[in-house]
Amino acid sequence: MNSGRPLLKPRDGKKRVALIGECLIELNGTPFASLHQTFGGDTLNTALYLARLARPTIEVLYVTALGTDTLSNGMVQRWQAEGIDTALTLRDPARLPGLYLIQVDARGERSFLYWRKESAARYLLQHPGYDRIAAELARVDLIYLSAISLAILPDADRTQLLNQLTRLAAGGTAVIFDTNYRAALWPSADAARAASSALFPASQLLFVTYDDEQRLWGDGSPQATLTRLHAAKAPFVVIKLGAAGCLFSNGTTVTKIAAAPVAAVIDTTAAGDAFNAGFLAAWLKGRTPEDCCRAANALAGAVIQHRGAIIPASATPSIAQLLVDRPSEG
Repeated sequence: MNSGRPLLKPRDGKKRVALIGECLIELNGTPFASLHQTFGGDTLNTALYLARLARPTIEVLYVTALGTDTLSNGMVQRWQAEGIDTALTLRDPARLPGLYLIQVDARGERSFLYWRKESAARYLLQHPGYDRIAAELARVDLIYLSAISLAILPDADRTQLLNQLTRLAAGGTAVIFDTNYRAALWPSADAARAASSALFPASQLLFVTYDDEQRLWGDGSPQATLTRLHAAKAPFVVIKLGAAGCLFSNGTTVTKIAAAPVAAVIDTTAAGDAFNAGFLAAWLKGRTPEDCCRAANALAGAVIQHRGAIIPASATPSIAQLLVDRPSEG
């Protein structure tokens, strides 16, 4: 994993990881029939699985805005119970959390309906408390966000956040970016490409899903995706290939790691988010890229065998289980 920049600033004690984004109320089931209510959102899913895997060695902070309503209170309480630090979660008495409905077909593939245009998270950077958040982000080791974290923001706020992250990266903070593309959230494909491209040079590690890259960029192959992203100055890239596993590239060497077989795919919701958490948990322990990819594939494989974004804690493998029989080098 050689690069011109270290992944993390040298610092003793716990690593502090801040994840920026939005968590929504999740409804899962059949419309006009039985619906199960919980919560989810791409970066929150990653934060929660990372907290399950990494505590007490990593401090996981979630950066967002919620309301002061009962549902918002319930989410914060559940995040705290999972080990997520909510000191950087702002509360907005004038707004509510967003909501989405998951519909899952017979193959476990899902589709979504969203109600989020006036959610509290959309106005995170306009919150009176955001100056404190900005100051705290300068004190963390690693910042993680996705293209959805950018897409939900008003244009001026998105530019502000991109500029802030670029400055922090220049100062040595590791920025990790998932290019998670959801066309419905963007005014145009050009807007999505511009925002993502602005963050590529500042990102130490990119997580991308090849199907998304095909849709947004027209890439003809995973290698074309890697060539484009390394040309944009991203030192490390992970391409998620679903059932085919993943690719890891450091700009010189490309390694393919196969996914472990899964007996039955129930629901693919949050598979990519869990993948990222598994990878980061192993990476932050200093494991090899191959180990990180295997841990990521294994956690994603566990998640897709359950319904909803957040599976029971009892069904979540530990980091030791994900890395079993793969001792650290050196």
